[in-house]
Formats: sequence, C-alpha cells, structure tokens
Amino acid sequence: MSLVHQGVLRDAFAEVACFRSELYACTTARGDALFELCDALLCTDGPVRTLVDLALAPEHRRGHGALYGGLNQGRIDVGQLRRAMAGLPLPRAADGRLVLVVDVSPWLRPGANTCADRSFCHTFGRGEGKHQMVPGWPYSVVAALETGRTSWTAVLGRVLGSG
Repeated sequence: MSLVHQGVLRDAFAEVACFRSELYACTTARGDALFELCDALLCTDGPVRTLVDLALAPEHRRGHGALYGGLNQGRIDVGQLRRAMAGLPLPRAADGRLVLVVDVSPWLRPGANTCADRSFCHTFGRGEGKHQMVPGWPYSVVAALETGRTSWTAVLGRVLGSG
C-alpha cells in the first residue's frame, strides 16, 4: 500500500469519525440507544425485517429494551441533522465533476379522491399500453452518484409538487 493510499484512508476515516460525532450531537434524548440503533441498521448484512434483528446485531450492544426505549423516548434534532448531512462532501468523478441524476416519478393514489394538493399525473403503459392521467402527487429526487461500481448515492433534495 502506498503512502498516498494510506493518506486517503486516514482522511476518509477522519471524515467518518467527524460525521459520527455530529450525528451523536443531534440526539437530544436517549442518544446512546439511538446511536447504537443507527450503527446496527447501517452495519447489518442484508435487509432488516424486524427490530429484534437489529437488537441481535453485534453493533447493538444494549438489550432489546434499550432499542424500544430509544425508539419510543429518543429524540433527534432534525434541523441539526440536516445541517450535518448538508456539510458532507459530495462524491465527484475523477475529473472533479459532480454527476447528478434526477428522478421524476408520480406517487399514484387513484382512490384518494379527497386528499389535499392532489393533481393528475401522466403515466405510461398502465393497463393496455395506454397513457393515462391518474390522480396522485408528482415528486422529484436529485442525487449525486458515486464513481465506479457502487450503489451508493448522496440524495441532495426532493420536491413534492403539483407538476
């Protein structure tokens, strides 16, 4: 391993350690239990199907009672968490460019006749290949893509709107 590579790893470790400190600072009640719950959720291999699975993860060192206590009485300062997330560096391509993607999708709710701010969303190929207008809410998500073979993205924002 070259010294340059070791420097990159050291910088990445320092960045993650700094974010973990900021994440912990966002917890205003039952911080230890919520923090270990986050660790268990992020480190568990495969999908999490039950809370018991999280309580059994090696990263969750507390009993299952602490897990439920953290969920029921724990508090997170959402504004502070947003600021911490916004302060993270965005992934960039080798030449320094940001690679952004936008997904615009409808959240279809054809049976929700009385929901507020509902509009009609254009859909493709529902049923017999017809284009239809279906009641629902259009929304968009903007994400920065990582380089290389990875499924990680940094979601930058989302908009729920009427068209």
